[in-house]
Amino acid sequence: MARGRRSSLQWYRMDLHTHTPGSKDYQQPDVTYLDILQQAERRGLNIIAFTDHNTVRGYREMLDEINRLQWLEQSRRITAEELLRLKEYRRLFDSLLVLPGFEFTAMFGFHILGVFPPHTDVRTLEHLLLHLKVPSEALDHGETNIGATADVLTAYAAIREAGGIVIAAHANSANGVAMRGFPLGGQTRIAYTQDSNLFCLEVTDLDRKDRRATMRFFDGSKPEYPRPMRCIQGSDSHRLVRDNTNPKNLGVGDRATEVQLKELSFEELFQVLSGTDFVRTRP
Repeated sequence: MARGRRSSLQWYRMDLHTHTPGSKDYQQPDVTYLDILQQAERRGLNIIAFTDHNTVRGYREMLDEINRLQWLEQSRRITAEELLRLKEYRRLFDSLLVLPGFEFTAMFGFHILGVFPPHTDVRTLEHLLLHLKVPSEALDHGETNIGATADVLTAYAAIREAGGIVIAAHANSANGVAMRGFPLGGQTRIAYTQDSNLFCLEVTDLDRKDRRATMRFFDGSKPEYPRPMRCIQGSDSHRLVRDNTNPKNLGVGDRATEVQLKELSFEELFQVLSGTDFVRTRP
């Protein structure tokens, strides 16, 4: 990009890893989808993705609620309280980029985020999950453990082919493809973190600057890991706000990433995260 066009770019705040009551392990089942969007706004987010475990149930239920409210409005049967909810949804969707997605559990328990355009048909995403061998009877359960599924590289390719952004979820954790703490598996780690279909590594130590930081390990300086990887962070929130009794249980937007875009759109986000201009994302 020409230097003169940098001035037209803006920083936007995103959390591409949030759960909803659509995940079985969500910690506050009474929270509504509107609550989550309102909390995203309070935390200054511009982009949020619903990424429930092996399901798009949460995103689908939110759309179902909005469609029901719109039908009630059109049929002139809507109550004052329902009309307020519909207006609030419209206001938030005007200011937030709300994206459908999922957190897929691949073979051997590795977690992968797929984030898709806002106009994506939910049934298309459910078909993709079935293709990745999520059992049909588990498609609405939002569970992390679902039996034998597709391998990591197959999942990367399938999500990318479906038009999604491919992110290795909490890559430096026990369920992460960086396989931190594993004494073996070097060739597997190389394959899982250097694959051309993978956009980013989501990490939980992006604030670290020492030599053990995940971002330093994948900066392209190691001969066996020649592809430098963009590292981002997400909240992996399973609740609305941080749990004061266990600060590791984050809320919406508690661990966010800023991304520099020409406009607030999925297409622009896709281009940046699939590109190599790493200065356009920051914790």
